[in-house]
Amino acid sequence: MFSMNIAVDQRALARLPQQQRAIDRFELVLQEAQTLLAEEGLAGFSIPAVAARLGYTRASIYKFFPTPYAVLNELVRRHFAGLEQTLVADAAQLARRDWQDVVRAIVHAAAAFHNEHPTGMMLALGGAVTDESYRSYELTVRHLGGLARQLLQARGLTVAAEPVDVATLAVDVATTCFRHSYIAHRLITPDYERAAADVMIDFLARQLGLQKA
Repeated sequence: MFSMNIAVDQRALARLPQQQRAIDRFELVLQEAQTLLAEEGLAGFSIPAVAARLGYTRASIYKFFPTPYAVLNELVRRHFAGLEQTLVADAAQLARRDWQDVVRAIVHAAAAFHNEHPTGMMLALGGAVTDESYRSYELTVRHLGGLARQLLQARGLTVAAEPVDVATLAVDVATTCFRHSYIAHRLITPDYERAAADVMIDFLARQLGLQKA
């Protein structure tokens, strides 16, 4: 993965509230945005539509979300954060399993998380909404690559991050399989889940000189 040096457009970022009443409104806007996206898709999404459904003024929403992209990017950020938390929580249960079983378990957990959160999956796998949503994707892939590296190193395997970050590339390749599945089927199918695990295992085995079962 490469780092993007494009300046952040502040209008594409949510402005986090400080007071509880504002926090409650902030969360309600995100919840209603998710509902609207689930019902109408991106084509039917707009801040005026969210405001009308909630009975809020547009200005009260623009205060925290200057553009529709700010809402979408916050939903993308939360989706990737939830995915990362899920996989980190599962990691402790994988400590003594074969490395290939670890890969398949991680891929399965990631596929299940995406499928259980269809709106987040639509935004995360359907294509980057803005440069900021791509940054969220890039950061998550790097973090998950680091998690994969730790799990493999716990089994005595050497997984260097330089000159090629093998673990992060493996995660990125598997995520590409997820993207294709979403575009074709609007979910991650068992066949694409297996394909994601297979390509990740093949890539790691080739790069690290590992034996496959």
